[in-house]
Amino acid sequence: MRPCNKMAEFFKHVFLLVILLLAFLPMLVMVNISLKDNTQFSQNPLTLTYPFHWENYATAWDFMGGTIFNTAFVGGMVTLLSLVLAIGGAFFFARYRMPGRRLFFFLFVALMTYPTVANMVPMFSLLSELELYNTHLALILPAVAGAQALNIFVLKNFMEDIPQDLFDAAEIDGASFWQQMRSIVLPHTMPVIGALGILMLVNQWNSFVAPLLYLRDEELQLLSVALLHFEGEYTKNWGALMAGYVIASLPLVVLFFFCMELFVKGLSSEGMLKR
Repeated sequence: MRPCNKMAEFFKHVFLLVILLLAFLPMLVMVNISLKDNTQFSQNPLTLTYPFHWENYATAWDFMGGTIFNTAFVGGMVTLLSLVLAIGGAFFFARYRMPGRRLFFFLFVALMTYPTVANMVPMFSLLSELELYNTHLALILPAVAGAQALNIFVLKNFMEDIPQDLFDAAEIDGASFWQQMRSIVLPHTMPVIGALGILMLVNQWNSFVAPLLYLRDEELQLLSVALLHFEGEYTKNWGALMAGYVIASLPLVVLFFFCMELFVKGLSSEGMLKR
């Protein structure tokens, strides 16, 4: 290898290491502060100080541990239901022909331009009239409906790239609609379905405004609002607070660790690159 190429490789690796350090620096600072008490934090906030206060994690878990399960339940239900409905809707727009199909699809996708926050007041009134206020359904149903436009838009583009010959051959063999979905559609679109599922789960995990407005009881509350209440009104236990943020971030870290290959494959699929 030529010296100039070796030098280029060296600077490329140094650049990547710097980017990784900057990306992980907030996480490292958060973990560092989570092991301090308030005195250690005020005297030396950025470097390690002894003794480590592991009890901060127990304090944080006692306050917000239950909200993790609430958040996982709401996020899982929203992700599952929205993807199931979006797969059916995308298959309809991609494979069925009817008068005005393109106009209807355009009007449907135009919902992506509508800001969600502008819908909060009428949504609050509607959920109250339906007696869904202060229930997890108040979070699940609007989130499922709101996710359809983007999910159908993305999935439709992928389903249109599936060769029609596969569906024709399946119909000749007597395959039903559900058999075609299971044997043709799902295998070809699974990477992008996985990518959309991860994005939706992360979005629901970080949801703040909806649970703050639609939930009243603390035992039903989600993680992001619980962290807000954990901060306290007049004083803050910085170590326990940062421990809470570490606990809140761990499920997403584990999710990306095990699903990164599927996520990258979905984002780099041929259909996604075309759009």
